[in-house]
Amino acid sequence: MDGRPVSLAQEMFAIAPAQGKANLTAAQLKLLAGKARWIFRVGEAGFPTVPTIAITRAAWEALQAERTRQDIRLRTHWVSCLFKLVSKDGKPPALVVRTSAATHNSGLQPARTGIAAPAAPEDSVDPTRALAKAIKQAFDSYGFSPKGWSFRQEDDRARQIVLVQAEAEGEIEQFLTRNATTGAIGPAALNGAPLPRSPESVGSLISLLDSKAGRHMACLVSSHRGKLQFLSARPVQASAAAELEAAVDRVQHKVWSPHNAVSRVDPNRLSQLLHPRIKSTDEVNPIATGLGVAPGAASGIITFSAEDAARLRARGKHCILVVNETGPADIEGMKAATGILTARGGMSSHAGVIARITGKPCVAGVRTLSVDTVEMVCRIGAREFRPGDRLTIDGSDGSVYLGTLPLAQPHIGGAIGTLLGWSDASRSISVRTNVETVESAATALSFGAEGIGLARSEHMFFSPERMVALRRMILSEDEEARSLAVNGLVDFQTGDYEALFSVMGGLPVTVRLFDPPLHEFLPRTDEEIEETAASLGVAVRALKMRLDRIAEINPMLGHRGVRLAITYPEILQMQMQAVIAGARAASEKTSKPVPVEVMVPFVSTASEVAWVRDRAMAIVANAGLDRSDRVKFSFGTMIELPRACLRAGDIAGMVDFISFGTNDLTQTTFGISRDDAPTFLAVYQRKGIYERDPFVTIDEKGVGEMIAIAIERGRAANPRLKIGICGEHAGDPGSLKFFSGLGVDYVSCSPYRVPVARLTLAQAST
Repeated sequence: MDGRPVSLAQEMFAIAPAQGKANLTAAQLKLLAGKARWIFRVGEAGFPTVPTIAITRAAWEALQAERTRQDIRLRTHWVSCLFKLVSKDGKPPALVVRTSAATHNSGLQPARTGIAAPAAPEDSVDPTRALAKAIKQAFDSYGFSPKGWSFRQEDDRARQIVLVQAEAEGEIEQFLTRNATTGAIGPAALNGAPLPRSPESVGSLISLLDSKAGRHMACLVSSHRGKLQFLSARPVQASAAAELEAAVDRVQHKVWSPHNAVSRVDPNRLSQLLHPRIKSTDEVNPIATGLGVAPGAASGIITFSAEDAARLRARGKHCILVVNETGPADIEGMKAATGILTARGGMSSHAGVIARITGKPCVAGVRTLSVDTVEMVCRIGAREFRPGDRLTIDGSDGSVYLGTLPLAQPHIGGAIGTLLGWSDASRSISVRTNVETVESAATALSFGAEGIGLARSEHMFFSPERMVALRRMILSEDEEARSLAVNGLVDFQTGDYEALFSVMGGLPVTVRLFDPPLHEFLPRTDEEIEETAASLGVAVRALKMRLDRIAEINPMLGHRGVRLAITYPEILQMQMQAVIAGARAASEKTSKPVPVEVMVPFVSTASEVAWVRDRAMAIVANAGLDRSDRVKFSFGTMIELPRACLRAGDIAGMVDFISFGTNDLTQTTFGISRDDAPTFLAVYQRKGIYERDPFVTIDEKGVGEMIAIAIERGRAANPRLKIGICGEHAGDPGSLKFFSGLGVDYVSCSPYRVPVARLTLAQAST
């Protein structure tokens, strides 16, 4: 025990003496945990508090060791502490023994009451006597063994404390300091119990605890002859909405400053306020568990096709789209469905990305799920389901439940807007959104998005008629046929861009040039091939031969991104024409200039960027936009490959901005397919190989270092370089804290993550 900052005698002390006030050293204050902390705070503030002393495990074990040596020095101090529980009448009270853990645990020993005061000094430490026996059992209930612990863990174990209190007179009552659902100031009922009729002084106690703790507290008091005496309190879990409402209320009553409120609200829980949730799962168990890739809960009828989902929605029915995995052809069904359930995929899979953009709950990677679309049946483990059966999914934790469970709809009032308004005052990094549709853009704007950081142009072709046009272009045999097909796409994209630029009202919009791994947009099943052949007016056999010729072994690293623009410059020409025409049309309808940022994806060399930039800028110049004060044009690139990070200095001089696509950068740095990763990443995390999923929270030491290197080299070459993050990590609080220290200008995430990013970045900047 050498070198401890507190002597063992000092580890037995009164935190609320029967007479006078506690006078604790700084070292003793650090020992206070759990209930002990609040007992001291309330007593120190002058509210009547039951006399209480505390003892650490280390001090208790030293008392036991001393007993075997027939020594009494520590025992003498311990007995003097017990006397601090005696009031002016000099009569030793009955005693109560409580645990006081930093975190509440259901396995801890309940309070032992009615313990007689020791009749002699030796009785206070004899483990066969009532008091010492209760103290030993309290320490034992912590359940920790010193074997195999590190020094730090052993040190923490030694500092565990047990409380000994005088037994209070009167009725023992419990209540919450705030309502756990609404956040309204209490007293509020605890666990459905009737609310006690407490004296008026309960209000001052609640105000005191609420200001000291800044959390919902379960409070234990005694009520005797119209007077309250405080016994103990512990923090309790409240709903995210209740915590938010309470935070705003504390500011309004000048208990907290706006800065306090911003710093104390958990961003991870903020997204719960924007989606429905399951009211209770106390009586049910999930039939399967996957990855919660898009938050919120949904119940509905099982359906296996986009067409059926659309029909059910038209009839006012809620449905869950159940598929092995989703692709571009499923987008309309995903929009129509209430929730999405897939057998394969992870956080950055197609299903996860689209679900987060559209705000639909989604559970992916359910390994026990298989879907047979021919027989129109799915199996979850040993259970079989057909269209019309009902499921409930929770996209927050990945649970799948049988039948329809009651859902609670989000209700947050104006508190979230108030809190985010405060957060914006201390935030220096902008928050944009990843969207392609006017509807999603409007949602993001309502959540405070400050622009669009990623508009995936290929996502604008997910409707059936547009898919035909896109497939015609992809399947063209030569440049002439491809140019004809491309011309048919210009009108589609021009209208989309005009609408998108207009709804953003002068905020920046970053358009990513085509980046489709082509296989995602091509027909797969025989039925799809036949439909595509008919729509294109070609023979099925000829189409199959063409599909075989363009098939890629590893399409995620194949003919995509900048490689498409270079090999098929007519695609670049079409996109630039559509962007320019859309921006020009929007500029005529809005009072503010239209900021357009064109971003070329999947680059690995500066020469690729130079080739595309020269042609893109020539198209801009020919259109006269380089001289326009109504359209502000910028050119940049998306950094998704390790080589591009290392050569960012070469690239930076050719662009106005770079934006990191952290999904693909994580894939290519780790060499892990994000869609296949769920099959083994969970095992890696269980076995401690990976601390967390790198597709959820950025890998700071590998991917993060790549980003840091690129920023340093890019800014050295171009000090005016604007830097963004547009991968899925831009909506993750842990990742955002890392990005905030890199000097980025903006992050861009799905609409429903915009509030989370706003709050997290405000916390990181203070």
